[in-house]
Amino acid sequence: MNIILSNSSEEPIYLQIKNQIKQSILRDEMKEGDSLPSMRALAKDLRISVITTKRAYEELEREGFIASFVGKGSFVASQSNDLIHVKRLKMIEEGLANIVHESKNLKIPYEQLEELLKMLYEEEE
Repeated sequence: MNIILSNSSEEPIYLQIKNQIKQSILRDEMKEGDSLPSMRALAKDLRISVITTKRAYEELEREGFIASFVGKGSFVASQSNDLIHVKRLKMIEEGLANIVHESKNLKIPYEQLEELLKMLYEEEE
């Protein structure tokens, strides 16, 4: 697992860890049953407190992305395709909400934002 932390990010470290693991699961890079590194090993690799990795894992577990078992570790939880689809849509919705908020702050009209989205979407095809 390759987690990259940014000290210049406004996101707390635990949230950066949580979001990167979550995205790996949603992108199907990590599959059901894959094991995650232990909280201690991840904290040691990232040179951060175990409390920080523990908080990231607890939130992932609360959201249903991973399951943890005492003495065995943490694993990617089983999820139905419908649930994964819903979670992916929610992730997109959150990203778009941030973009809409920032666009309004910058007084970018809806039509220009739509045109930009269409252009970027078509570039990816």
